[in-house]
Amino acid sequence: MKRDETAPSAPVAMPRIASAEDWRTARQGLLAKEKEATRLLDGLAAERRRLPMVRIDSSYRFDGAAGARSLAKLFDGRRQLVIYHFMFAPDWQTPCPGCCRRIDDVGHLAHLHARDTTFAAVASAPYERLAALRKRKGWTVSFYSSGGSTFNSDMGVSVGGDEEFGLSVFFRDDADAVYRSYFTNGRGVEPAGFRSLLDLTPYGRQEVWEVSPAGWPQSPTHEWGSERDE
Repeated sequence: MKRDETAPSAPVAMPRIASAEDWRTARQGLLAKEKEATRLLDGLAAERRRLPMVRIDSSYRFDGAAGARSLAKLFDGRRQLVIYHFMFAPDWQTPCPGCCRRIDDVGHLAHLHARDTTFAAVASAPYERLAALRKRKGWTVSFYSSGGSTFNSDMGVSVGGDEEFGLSVFFRDDADAVYRSYFTNGRGVEPAGFRSLLDLTPYGRQEVWEVSPAGWPQSPTHEWGSERDE
Protein backbone atom coordinates (compact mmCIF):
# COMPACT_ATOMS: atom_id res chain seq x y z
CA MET A 1 0.00 0.00 0.00
CA LYS A 2 1.40 3.36 -1.02
CA ARG A 3 1.90 5.86 1.80
CA ASP A 4 -0.21 9.02 1.57
CA GLU A 5 2.40 11.79 1.57
CA THR A 6 -0.29 14.40 2.28
CA ALA A 7 -1.59 12.74 5.45
CA PRO A 8 -0.50 14.48 8.66
CA SER A 9 2.12 12.52 10.58
CA ALA A 10 1.75 11.74 14.26
CA PRO A 11 3.87 13.91 16.56
CA VAL A 12 7.13 12.31 17.60
CA ALA A 13 7.13 10.78 21.10
CA MET A 14 9.66 12.66 23.23
CA PRO A 15 10.26 13.94 26.78
CA ARG A 16 8.63 17.19 27.81
CA ILE A 17 10.41 20.46 27.15
CA ALA A 18 11.53 22.47 30.19
CA SER A 19 13.49 25.59 30.96
CA ALA A 20 17.21 25.27 31.69
CA GLU A 21 16.51 25.94 35.39
CA ASP A 22 13.79 23.27 35.58
CA TRP A 23 16.08 20.83 33.76
CA ARG A 24 18.91 21.44 36.28
CA THR A 25 16.51 20.89 39.20
CA ALA A 26 15.16 17.65 37.75
CA ARG A 27 18.64 16.47 36.86
CA GLN A 28 19.95 17.12 40.40
CA GLY A 29 17.07 15.09 41.83
CA LEU A 30 17.88 12.20 39.54
CA LEU A 31 21.62 12.51 40.28
CA ALA A 32 20.98 11.92 43.98
CA LYS A 33 19.16 8.68 43.14
CA GLU A 34 21.93 7.65 40.74
CA LYS A 35 24.55 8.18 43.46
CA GLU A 36 22.47 6.10 45.86
CA ALA A 37 22.22 3.31 43.27
CA THR A 38 26.00 3.41 42.70
CA ARG A 39 26.65 3.06 46.43
CA LEU A 40 24.21 0.14 46.55
CA LEU A 41 25.95 -1.60 43.64
CA ASP A 42 29.35 -1.04 45.28
CA GLY A 43 27.99 -2.64 48.44
CA LEU A 44 26.69 -5.65 46.52
CA ALA A 45 30.07 -6.06 44.81
CA ALA A 46 31.75 -5.98 48.23
CA GLU A 47 29.41 -8.76 49.41
CA ARG A 48 30.13 -10.71 46.24
CA ARG A 49 33.85 -10.60 47.01
CA ARG A 50 33.07 -12.34 50.29
CA LEU A 51 30.96 -15.16 48.88
CA PRO A 52 32.19 -18.65 49.74
CA MET A 53 33.38 -20.80 46.85
CA VAL A 54 32.69 -24.42 45.94
CA ARG A 55 35.47 -26.65 44.68
CA ILE A 56 35.03 -28.16 41.21
CA ASP A 57 36.47 -31.67 41.35
CA SER A 58 35.88 -32.62 37.71
CA SER A 59 38.41 -31.40 35.13
CA TYR A 60 35.83 -31.75 32.31
CA ARG A 61 36.82 -31.63 28.64
CA PHE A 62 36.61 -28.59 26.41
CA ASP A 63 37.43 -28.56 22.71
CA GLY A 64 39.00 -25.37 21.42
CA ALA A 65 41.44 -23.98 18.90
CA ALA A 66 44.34 -25.79 20.61
CA GLY A 67 42.52 -29.09 21.00
CA ALA A 68 41.15 -30.61 24.20
CA ARG A 69 41.68 -28.68 27.43
CA SER A 70 40.68 -29.06 31.08
CA LEU A 71 38.79 -26.42 33.05
CA ALA A 72 42.02 -25.36 34.77
CA LYS A 73 43.66 -24.80 31.37
CA LEU A 74 40.89 -22.40 30.32
CA PHE A 75 42.34 -19.89 32.81
CA ASP A 76 45.36 -19.46 30.48
CA GLY A 77 47.57 -19.17 33.55
CA ARG A 78 45.51 -16.40 35.17
CA ARG A 79 43.91 -16.42 38.61
CA GLN A 80 40.27 -15.78 37.66
CA LEU A 81 38.05 -17.05 34.85
CA VAL A 82 34.72 -15.65 33.69
CA ILE A 83 32.74 -18.04 31.49
CA TYR A 84 29.71 -17.00 29.49
CA HIS A 85 27.40 -19.96 29.00
CA PHE A 86 26.54 -19.44 25.34
CA MET A 87 23.28 -20.95 24.07
CA PHE A 88 24.12 -23.04 21.00
CA ALA A 89 23.01 -26.66 21.25
CA PRO A 90 24.46 -29.38 18.99
CA ASP A 91 21.20 -29.74 17.03
CA TRP A 92 20.57 -25.99 16.59
CA GLN A 93 21.03 -24.43 13.17
CA THR A 94 21.64 -20.93 14.55
CA PRO A 95 22.93 -19.63 17.90
CA CYS A 96 21.03 -17.57 20.42
CA PRO A 97 20.90 -13.99 19.03
CA GLY A 98 20.89 -12.50 22.53
CA CYS A 99 24.07 -14.41 23.38
CA CYS A 100 25.69 -13.08 20.21
CA ARG A 101 24.92 -9.53 21.29
CA ARG A 102 26.29 -10.29 24.76
CA ILE A 103 29.64 -11.30 23.29
CA ASP A 104 29.59 -8.07 21.25
CA ASP A 105 29.28 -6.20 24.57
CA VAL A 106 32.44 -7.60 26.12
CA GLY A 107 34.96 -5.26 24.48
CA HIS A 108 38.73 -5.57 24.46
CA LEU A 109 40.07 -8.38 26.63
CA ALA A 110 43.42 -6.75 27.48
CA HIS A 111 41.91 -4.84 30.41
CA LEU A 112 40.57 -8.04 31.99
CA HIS A 113 43.92 -9.74 31.44
CA ALA A 114 45.64 -6.86 33.24
CA ARG A 115 43.62 -7.88 36.30
CA ASP A 116 44.63 -11.55 36.06
CA THR A 117 41.22 -12.49 34.63
CA THR A 118 40.35 -14.55 31.54
CA PHE A 119 37.03 -14.39 29.70
CA ALA A 120 35.77 -17.26 27.55
CA ALA A 121 32.52 -18.53 26.06
CA VAL A 122 31.38 -22.15 26.34
CA ALA A 123 28.60 -23.86 24.37
CA SER A 124 27.60 -27.47 23.78
CA ALA A 125 27.71 -27.22 19.98
CA PRO A 126 30.71 -28.80 18.22
CA TYR A 127 33.79 -26.60 18.22
CA GLU A 128 33.92 -26.39 14.42
CA ARG A 129 30.57 -24.59 14.40
CA LEU A 130 31.66 -22.29 17.22
CA ALA A 131 34.90 -21.45 15.42
CA ALA A 132 33.01 -20.62 12.22
CA LEU A 133 30.62 -18.36 14.16
CA ARG A 134 33.51 -16.64 15.96
CA LYS A 135 35.28 -15.96 12.67
CA ARG A 136 32.13 -14.65 11.00
CA LYS A 137 31.38 -12.31 13.90
CA GLY A 138 34.98 -11.11 14.24
CA TRP A 139 35.09 -11.95 17.95
CA THR A 140 38.36 -12.21 19.89
CA VAL A 141 36.77 -14.07 22.83
CA SER A 142 37.94 -17.70 23.01
CA PHE A 143 35.17 -20.25 22.41
CA TYR A 144 35.11 -23.81 23.68
CA SER A 145 32.77 -26.73 23.17
CA SER A 146 31.65 -28.58 26.28
CA GLY A 147 29.78 -31.18 24.24
CA GLY A 148 32.00 -34.01 25.40
CA SER A 149 31.34 -33.47 29.11
CA THR A 150 28.64 -32.87 31.73
CA PHE A 151 29.84 -29.30 32.30
CA ASN A 152 26.65 -27.57 31.10
CA SER A 153 24.33 -29.75 33.15
CA ASP A 154 26.56 -29.55 36.22
CA MET A 155 26.60 -25.77 35.95
CA GLY A 156 22.79 -25.68 35.66
CA VAL A 157 22.58 -24.30 32.11
CA SER A 158 21.42 -27.53 30.42
CA VAL A 159 18.29 -28.69 32.23
CA GLY A 160 15.86 -31.31 30.97
CA GLY A 161 17.09 -30.98 27.42
CA ASP A 162 16.71 -27.20 27.42
CA GLU A 163 19.63 -24.81 26.98
CA GLU A 164 19.95 -21.72 29.18
CA PHE A 165 22.41 -18.85 29.19
CA GLY A 166 24.32 -17.60 32.19
CA LEU A 167 27.64 -16.40 33.51
CA SER A 168 29.96 -18.23 35.92
CA VAL A 169 33.07 -17.02 37.71
CA PHE A 170 35.86 -19.41 38.69
CA PHE A 171 38.98 -19.01 40.83
CA ARG A 172 42.22 -21.01 40.59
CA ASP A 173 44.55 -21.45 43.57
CA ASP A 174 48.31 -22.04 43.53
CA ALA A 175 47.80 -25.81 43.36
CA ASP A 176 45.60 -25.47 40.25
CA ALA A 177 42.45 -26.41 42.16
CA VAL A 178 39.42 -24.71 40.62
CA TYR A 179 36.49 -23.20 42.50
CA ARG A 180 33.19 -21.71 41.35
CA SER A 181 32.65 -18.40 43.11
CA TYR A 182 29.63 -16.89 41.38
CA PHE A 183 26.80 -17.53 38.93
CA THR A 184 24.11 -15.33 37.43
CA ASN A 185 21.60 -15.57 34.61
CA GLY A 186 18.66 -13.63 33.21
CA ARG A 187 19.31 -9.90 33.34
CA GLY A 188 22.26 -10.57 35.61
CA VAL A 189 24.40 -11.14 32.52
CA GLU A 190 23.63 -7.68 31.10
CA PRO A 191 26.41 -5.60 32.72
CA ALA A 192 29.00 -5.02 30.01
CA GLY A 193 32.56 -3.79 29.97
CA PHE A 194 35.59 -4.99 31.85
CA ARG A 195 34.82 -3.06 35.06
CA SER A 196 31.37 -4.62 35.41
CA LEU A 197 32.79 -8.07 34.74
CA LEU A 198 35.52 -7.55 37.34
CA ASP A 199 32.81 -6.58 39.84
CA LEU A 200 31.56 -10.18 39.59
CA THR A 201 34.91 -11.72 40.55
CA PRO A 202 36.35 -12.51 43.99
CA TYR A 203 39.12 -9.92 43.58
CA GLY A 204 36.91 -7.24 42.02
CA ARG A 205 38.52 -4.23 40.31
CA GLN A 206 41.43 -4.46 42.74
CA GLU A 207 41.44 -0.72 43.44
CA VAL A 208 42.19 0.81 46.84
CA TRP A 209 38.74 2.39 47.29
CA GLU A 210 37.02 -1.00 47.25
CA VAL A 211 35.97 -2.58 50.52
CA SER A 212 37.73 -5.94 50.16
CA PRO A 213 38.92 -8.61 52.60
CA ALA A 214 42.45 -8.28 53.96
CA GLY A 215 45.07 -9.66 51.63
CA TRP A 216 43.11 -8.99 48.43
CA PRO A 217 45.29 -7.43 45.70
CA GLN A 218 44.67 -3.70 45.30
CA SER A 219 46.37 -0.75 43.62
CA PRO A 220 45.59 2.95 43.10
CA THR A 221 42.69 3.76 40.79
CA HIS A 222 43.65 4.49 37.16
CA GLU A 223 47.20 3.24 37.77
CA TRP A 224 46.69 -0.19 36.22
CA GLY A 225 45.42 -1.64 32.99
CA SER A 226 46.55 -1.99 29.41
CA GLU A 227 46.94 0.72 26.81
CA ARG A 228 46.41 -2.05 24.21
CA ASP A 229 48.43 -0.37 21.45
CA GLU A 230 51.76 -0.25 23.30
